[in-house]
Amino acid sequence: MTSFDSSPTLTAWRALLAVAVVFVMLATTGWTAVRHHPTSEPRAAALASWAKGSIAGRPLPSPDAPAYKLAHFFATLTEAQRADLARAYPLVVGNLNGAPVTLRYRANRLAIAQARTVERKRVHDPRLSPDGRADASRRADRFRSMLGTGRHFLAFDPSGRGHAAEVLGDLERADRVSVIVPGVDTNLLTLERTGAKTNAAPVGMARSLYAAERSGHPEVRTAVIAWADYTTPAGIGVDAALGNLAERGAVRLEALVDALPGAGPVSLFCHSYGSVLCGVAADELPGRVTDIAVAGSPGMRVDNAGELHTRAHVWAMRDRGDWIEDVPNLEFGGLGHGADPVDPDFGARVASAGGAVGHSGYFEPGTESLGNFAAIGAGAYASVTCAAADGPCHEQISGAAPV
Repeated sequence: MTSFDSSPTLTAWRALLAVAVVFVMLATTGWTAVRHHPTSEPRAAALASWAKGSIAGRPLPSPDAPAYKLAHFFATLTEAQRADLARAYPLVVGNLNGAPVTLRYRANRLAIAQARTVERKRVHDPRLSPDGRADASRRADRFRSMLGTGRHFLAFDPSGRGHAAEVLGDLERADRVSVIVPGVDTNLLTLERTGAKTNAAPVGMARSLYAAERSGHPEVRTAVIAWADYTTPAGIGVDAALGNLAERGAVRLEALVDALPGAGPVSLFCHSYGSVLCGVAADELPGRVTDIAVAGSPGMRVDNAGELHTRAHVWAMRDRGDWIEDVPNLEFGGLGHGADPVDPDFGARVASAGGAVGHSGYFEPGTESLGNFAAIGAGAYASVTCAAADGPCHEQISGAAPV
C-alpha cells in the first residue's frame, strides 16, 4: 500500500511549493524588473528595406542565410560596395553573421550614432511623458558612451530594450576567444555600469576577464566578447523560471560562434540565467567550444553534465554568499532549471570562487573566481584552482596536472 507521504498528489504539491519558493527568492534577492518604454522597431524597418535592395544589379542575400553563404557574398564585393552597404543598411550589416568583422564594427558605429540622434530628439519631444523623456536621455547617454574611442561592437539593435555585443581585443587574430553570456535584466541600459558595480554588468565582466587573461597569460592572444545579444527575462516573472528565452537565445549564441573568425578554441562564461542558455545550447555548439563555465547558476535544464551532450569541459562555481544557493534546483512542468551544477553528482568540474562576494561578484579583480576564468579562457588549465583541495576538476585535461 502506498503511504500518504509518497503519494503522487503530495509530491506534486511539494514541487509546486518549491516553485513558489523560487519566485519568492527571486523577488526578494535582486531580480527586480527593469522597465523600458521604446516601442519602435528600427531594425525591422531596416530589414524590410534590405529585402528590396540590391548591389550592382544583384539582390541582397537573406539575413538568415548561413554565415558561410553571407561570407561568400561579401567576398564577391569590392571594398567600396561593402562600404556602401554598411552606410545604407547599418542595422542589417552590423548584425550579419558572416560579414567581415571590421565592416560590422563600422556599420554598428553608424547605427549607434543614428540611434543617439533619435534619442536626443526624443529628449525634447513634448508628446512624451517625463518618464519617456528621461528614458530617452538615459539611452542617448548610453549610446554616447558606446561611441567612445576604441570601442568595437559586433552586434547592435536599439529596438525595444535593445541588444549589443562588444569585442575587446583583436578578434581576427586571437588564439582563443572568450564569450560572456549574462543573465536577467540585461539590455542596452544595463550593458555597462559605473561606480562600485562596474564588474557586475556584461561590459565590466568582459573588461575584467580580458585584463586578467592578458596579465596572467600574456603568451596567449585572447579576445573577449560581452555578448548581450539575446532577450533576457525582465526581472521577476515566469520568464525567469522558464527556458523559453534561453532556447531563443541559444539559437543566437550558436549562430555567433559559427561565424567567429579563425578556428581557435572558444570558451563560454555563463552567469546566472546565462547558464540556462548555455545548457540549452550545449549540444548544438560547434566543436571549437572547448569550455562552458557557469557561475551563480540556477541550473542548466539537465540532471547532470552528461545530458548536455557536449565534448566541452563543463565548469561550475558558486560563492558561499550567493543567494542563488537558496533557490530550489528542480524542474516541474517546465518551471525551474534542473540540478545544481556545483553538486558533485552533477559531474561538472567545480572550480573555486574564492574572493567573490555575492551573486554578481565573480568577475571582481583579484578574486580567485576571476583568476580561474582567465586560466580557462587562456587554456591554462593547470592554473585553475579546484573548489576542494582534493577536487577532481583537473582530471583528464591535457596539461592540467594539479599545481
